[in-house]
Amino acid sequence: MKKKAEAAGRRASPLQEAADRFFKIREEVRPLPRLLLGLLPILCILGIWLLLTHGRAENRVVSPLILPSPSEVLRSVRSLWFEAELSRSVLASAMRVVGGFAIGLACAFPLGVLMGSFSNVRALFSPLATFGAYLPIPTLVPLTMSLFGIGEFQKIMFLALAFFVYLLPLFVKAVDGVDNVYLQTAYTLGAGRWQVLRRVLLGISLPQIFRAMRLGFGIGWTYIILAEMVAADRGLGTIIIVAQRRGPREHIYLVLLAIVVIAYVTDRIWARLERVLFPYVEQP
Repeated sequence: MKKKAEAAGRRASPLQEAADRFFKIREEVRPLPRLLLGLLPILCILGIWLLLTHGRAENRVVSPLILPSPSEVLRSVRSLWFEAELSRSVLASAMRVVGGFAIGLACAFPLGVLMGSFSNVRALFSPLATFGAYLPIPTLVPLTMSLFGIGEFQKIMFLALAFFVYLLPLFVKAVDGVDNVYLQTAYTLGAGRWQVLRRVLLGISLPQIFRAMRLGFGIGWTYIILAEMVAADRGLGTIIIVAQRRGPREHIYLVLLAIVVIAYVTDRIWARLERVLFPYVEQP
């Protein structure tokens, strides 16, 4: 009896048992619990938002000039769409992102493949790549303004440099990650240097390169605000700057939400294309 009492005393409390179940390492979570867990922090944020913005303007914890209520944000959708021309701004920003991505990719892809394949090329460009990796992206705004002016070309080149800095180390890592076993096998079968580069290094690393492109394109939507800070006639960043200076502040939160939605939708398109091109690769 004494041993049973001691065992009962050592039994974990319900709170401890719940914590042990919740913090299991790498446990597979079923779809419904995953959905509920993902909604929980969102609902908490909405609850705090409602609490801080409840009541009349003079009685609120946070002034509506700083943080409007959710209902006020929803009511401003009409003015954002018609007065601020949201659809045209989305199109203008998308054209800048696509143009900058195309230029950055055209420069980063060949250089990344060469650096990942040839040690001397990597040694030649590693100092510049390291410098770019530690370079704060916002500093590229005044740099591109001094080089390219303040017109449309400056915005595209800013995005191109930002994409280049982000994509280059990912491309190098993808090519460098190809196992030497494949290289030795190709050389044993009589393949030449450029055949190894094209069929082995590039062929095997292409799915990882494509995934890096997918991630980089999504990151580009976080740079668009910086690109459109100065002298932009239209764009999502322009709407935010105008709303910050002249109002309404509700447009800031709606545009941020629009950027998140656009980035998510484009990421899903990239993911679908990835499954079509590389069906043999396990998807994240």
